[in-house]
Amino acid sequence: MTGLKPPPLRDDCFALPAGIDWTPVDDALALLREKLRPVVGQEKSPLSGALGRVLATPLVAARSNPPQANTAVDGYGFAYASLGDGDQVLPLVEGRAAAGAPFPRQVPPGYAVRMLTGAALPDGVDTVILQEDVTVGDGEIAFRAGLKAGANTRKAGEDVAAGDTVLKAGRTLTAADLALIAAVGLSQVEVFQRLKVAVVSTGDELVDAGEPAGPGQIYDANRPMLSGLVQGFGFETIDLGKVPDNRKALRKALDDAADRADVVLTSGGASSGDEDHVSALLTEAGAMTEWRIAVKPGRPLALGMWQGTPVFGLPGNPVAAMVCTLIFARPAMAVLAGAGWSAPQSFDVPAAFSKSKKPGRREYLRARIRDGQAEVFKSEGSGRISGLSWAEGLVELPDAAAEIRQGDPVRFIPLTSFS
Repeated sequence: MTGLKPPPLRDDCFALPAGIDWTPVDDALALLREKLRPVVGQEKSPLSGALGRVLATPLVAARSNPPQANTAVDGYGFAYASLGDGDQVLPLVEGRAAAGAPFPRQVPPGYAVRMLTGAALPDGVDTVILQEDVTVGDGEIAFRAGLKAGANTRKAGEDVAAGDTVLKAGRTLTAADLALIAAVGLSQVEVFQRLKVAVVSTGDELVDAGEPAGPGQIYDANRPMLSGLVQGFGFETIDLGKVPDNRKALRKALDDAADRADVVLTSGGASSGDEDHVSALLTEAGAMTEWRIAVKPGRPLALGMWQGTPVFGLPGNPVAAMVCTLIFARPAMAVLAGAGWSAPQSFDVPAAFSKSKKPGRREYLRARIRDGQAEVFKSEGSGRISGLSWAEGLVELPDAAAEIRQGDPVRFIPLTSFS
């Protein structure tokens, strides 16, 4: 572990420009992208533990791939320049070349050697003929004319040359990346430490699933959902439980979160009512910005700093909390984690629904693809949690007014593209 730590974020990293009232989604995303940067340190990781980690430095190949010229097929190798015109008959040298067991001598001009797939080309061999194209006799082979020079061979470094930068910093490592890293001779990589995300729910009305629920109480759906989303993003979750509508208790929870985590996700209490203590405490700390984002579903996001730790105060409604997490918190946390900013992949698909949309807010509808078309959930009610489970993605409708008819193209964002 290097122990290298970046400096803390400035307390005004969430500050909006003067005069901002309702912020369009694209402007909000641009502001987050501009003002945030990594908050985690760096460490070395063996390949066995590198899956899903974020690369902290560019990765340079220690060895070429392939390390030497080799054969791509089972067959017979020889020097192309030693061939004459017309059909060929070449004597065979004794022995063979196999992967990991190279032929130990030079192959004389006018001779051929038996070669198995992956074997390094011996000195004197630059071309290989497929064994199915050869007639084998007693110590010799025969084949037709027409083979090209260098056929069925791979050049040294034709995939990657030693010294090449094979992966850039900020990449989240995949299983395929691990194969590439191993192939170029590296056993460990420099990665960012995993972003630690504290998750806390606020509200007197909340009880944990399985506990007795009294009159007016509801089960806390946000904490399991947000914790699952955070894990799906590849970050470490710190579950701080639920906090009642009590400013002293919430202050203690935020103190704990700032001590243990790199970023905090709260749900509930993010607006400006009497019991909206998240907003009140961030304002009291002098680092609170209420982002009134023109988005549906959603309410103002309470963004601020608590003891140098960024806090995303999400709406208490689970549907709005999930949409705001995916659209705003996910790309922001990726930057904080060192992965850089990335927009989710989306696709234009025909609508399987009709809708008249008013201007003024961008809308996200719970949706899924069936028979090549985007279906949307039967109700847009933000209290319909079942629609989150039903959905496989979001349909994004533009800020302007729109008349969507069946068959019209709409933008579909798969939920998997946020991970």
